[in-house]
Amino acid sequence: MSASPRRSAHNRPALIALVIVAALGCLGLAWWQWERYESASGTGQNLGYALQWPLFAGFAVFAYFRYVRLEREAGETEEKDASTPGRAPATRRAAGPVAPTELPAGLLPERPKAVRDDDPVLAEYNRYLAALHANDIDEQVRAAGLHTRERSAG
Repeated sequence: MSASPRRSAHNRPALIALVIVAALGCLGLAWWQWERYESASGTGQNLGYALQWPLFAGFAVFAYFRYVRLEREAGETEEKDASTPGRAPATRRAAGPVAPTELPAGLLPERPKAVRDDDPVLAEYNRYLAALHANDIDEQVRAAGLHTRERSAG
């Protein structure tokens, strides 16, 4: 059984609806910021946003057309390879590697290591604090009446 034919990107209603909603939303936000700028409490920041939101709307439309063009080019390459007998499918060398690659060693800075400080005074102080904490817990258990000399097995 053959695979179902793929729909081209420019015929996908959900994608078109998403782009339209995104562009209209951005333009609506631009209009809102423009109204805020013209109000008595408007600032230059509102003007900046009013000029910025149409750029976002334009980017949504640009990204859609770019996606459609890349998908069409990929489809044409697949059709060309399928129509040529005896030719292996095109490798994706031009589009980049398919699987994630490992970062080369030395590319990122080394993570800092925790310094092991074997200071005997600090170790003694930590033991002292641990003993104080254990005594404090013991006193709280006794005050609550939970201290028993017998330990249950279960």
